Amino acid sequence: MVAKRQMPTVRLRRLAAELRRLRSGAHLTREDVTEQTGINTATLYRIETARVRPQQRTLTALLDLYAVGEPQRGEILALSREAGAQGWLRPYHSELPEEYTAYISFEAEARAVRNYESLFIPGLLQTEDYAHAVIKGVLPTASAREIEQRVRARIERQEVLTKVDPLSLWVIMDEAALRRVVGGLKVMREQMQRLMEVAAEPSVTLQVIPFNAGAHAGMPGSFVLMSFPEAEDPEIIYIDSMAGDLFLEAEADVRRYSTTFENLRAVALSPDASADLIAELVKEAR
Repeated sequence: MVAKRQMPTVRLRRLAAELRRLRSGAHLTREDVTEQTGINTATLYRIETARVRPQQRTLTALLDLYAVGEPQRGEILALSREAGAQGWLRPYHSELPEEYTAYISFEAEARAVRNYESLFIPGLLQTEDYAHAVIKGVLPTASAREIEQRVRARIERQEVLTKVDPLSLWVIMDEAALRRVVGGLKVMREQMQRLMEVAAEPSVTLQVIPFNAGAHAGMPGSFVLMSFPEAEDPEIIYIDSMAGDLFLEAEADVRRYSTTFENLRAVALSPDASADLIAELVKEAR
């Protein structure tokens, strides 16, 4: 039986950041905290890096040590109680890779997503047939069950675009992502039609960088920037590569990728011109 993992959430990250700030403000090292409270140093590290949610008695001991009074104490305790909320993660997601379920959790809580893709149609915009073909192609050793689980998760993720307060999505794609025939012409025609439909939604902005734009800042690879409703929650950068999935949240990284995205916006076709290009590709696929 697969053990239930503690997936990172925005609130868990906020709690971890607040506890790090409080310890720093008290001029204590982790070793100092261990000596004065008996909390294991490794446990404290996991708490402060959002790997685990602290138990009630552990959190109380930390707040006592840091001399945290009301109303801040009550706010932190409430944040801890809410830190395990998993957005809409389905039970079977425990069988998916940990990094992917973490991404799903963050995406479900995000207010806005900026996504640059160089080779794929973004997951939130994929049709089921395209998703099946691309996952099967990228993971040639995956079983039929594993492929189906990933396709199912990918399609379910798209609920963030149709909920009452939909995700604000800004997508920039290289023309190569549109030109690569994944799953055959029929699949691509349906995929292009799907892009045209979604691009008409007010919460979605879609741009394409044409081949004739030449070299551009996105050529090293794809990335996703996620922003959250609360100002206290720092943006996250997600990078999916052959070397593994990577989450970045340092200010310098966020600033660098935000600047890159702005550069890509500048070289990409306008949303209207991008829609025209996609319409032309639909005609070609016929």
